[in-house]
Amino acid sequence: MTTLNLPAITVTESSPARRAWRRLWRRKGAMVGLVFVLLFIVIAVFAPIFSPYDPIETSWSAVRSAPSEMYWFGTDEIGRDVLSRVIWGARASILAGLVSVSISMALGIPIGLIAAYVGGWTDAVISRFTDAMLAVPFLILAIALSAFLGPSLNNAMIAIGVSAMPVFIRLTRAQAMQIKVEDYVEAARAVGNPHWRIALRHIMPNVMPPLIVQATLSIAAAIIAEASLSFLGLGQQPPLPSWGSMLNTAKNYMDNAPWMAVWPGLSIFLLVLSFNLLGDGLRDALDPRQK
Repeated sequence: MTTLNLPAITVTESSPARRAWRRLWRRKGAMVGLVFVLLFIVIAVFAPIFSPYDPIETSWSAVRSAPSEMYWFGTDEIGRDVLSRVIWGARASILAGLVSVSISMALGIPIGLIAAYVGGWTDAVISRFTDAMLAVPFLILAIALSAFLGPSLNNAMIAIGVSAMPVFIRLTRAQAMQIKVEDYVEAARAVGNPHWRIALRHIMPNVMPPLIVQATLSIAAAIIAEASLSFLGLGQQPPLPSWGSMLNTAKNYMDNAPWMAVWPGLSIFLLVLSFNLLGDGLRDALDPRQK
């Protein structure tokens, strides 16, 4: 009797997170967006360190000074350093984006999950409520809610979060309705798992990838909404810096001090573009059909 010595075959399986990261790494646009997003976050967190001047300190001897070695981005209409205000304005914009989307997800995901899992009249009521909110343009609804709550950054974040909530309700409901009829969910139900366990343990984890992508894209929309509300005087209140309020002031000095509008406008453009590039990359990286 002979014994065959066969070479051992090693099968290595990487985790879904590692596979998603490898797919994201291959998308250069997404990585560029990720680098810029992290850069803006670092600037916002360490604004007191990076800011060369106090963002609300005025200097009447340097009113509307052009960019120079002392003031790299120039000064505004009352002599405040534009670079310092752009740096501190990044904190307001990123905070508004993250907090408002967190509010949207905290409210929208449970409601959408309940609508899909319970069904019946509960689903009908939630769906009609969502359709009614989606019938109103996102920014118009955010302006109305912010005006009702009062002008402040906190109220603007709440208004943006509530206005973006229907998108997460609809997306969660659509994904959960597809997943709840899968075989593994039926098996979990057949062995006697309670409803809350099925919803949270078997359905919820599988609806998160598209929700993460939507959250990334919604942060970009929330940043634009916060800048719009601040431009209208409903967001961050002066003298605290905000990119939107800086643009509101700069529109009056476009002829003799264009740098007042260039830098906050460019900051909004870069940050929103970075989140959109990152969201597009995450959409591909988290797609289970990608190999």
